[in-house]
Amino acid sequence: MPAREGIYGLLAEFDTPGDLIRAAQQARQDGWRRMDCFTPYPVEEAAEAIGFHRNKVPLITLIGALMGLAAMFLFETWVSVWAYPLNIAGRPLYSWPAFIVPAYEWTILFAGLSAAFGMLALNGLPALYHPLFNAPNFRDGATTDKFFLCLEALDPKFDLPEAKKYLESFQPVSVVEVEY
Repeated sequence: MPAREGIYGLLAEFDTPGDLIRAAQQARQDGWRRMDCFTPYPVEEAAEAIGFHRNKVPLITLIGALMGLAAMFLFETWVSVWAYPLNIAGRPLYSWPAFIVPAYEWTILFAGLSAAFGMLALNGLPALYHPLFNAPNFRDGATTDKFFLCLEALDPKFDLPEAKKYLESFQPVSVVEVEY
């Protein structure tokens, strides 16, 4: 049976991070792929349990740094050779050693900006709304002392009654439907 229209997923609440990690590991082993863990503080084992291991921010930062380097180097070349050439003390117009310091500064600037904006974009921020905030137990406990596992309705294995029975087999504090 496909998920009902307007259902984001099922949210299971746990009291301890160990219970959450065991449930997430078992769900991953059983073939669930569209799930997420929510904890009030960082729990590295939870990220490993749901199979999160890709981080694209370093690549975005490297690309931004190379773009900054190329942009400033090309800009300095254009200015000193074509736009405003000056013959100073008989030095060549294209004197690349003079371009190193400003190009380095732009490399650092573009790397920092691309890392910050890339991280925000990959995290989907700024997100002014998320369906999980419709669940009252999530609103009250997600940032203080509760641990949550959400099985999303977009998962091919998701069948509302079966998924609810599956989550209840982990003996959580509660299992609630999350609506959009």
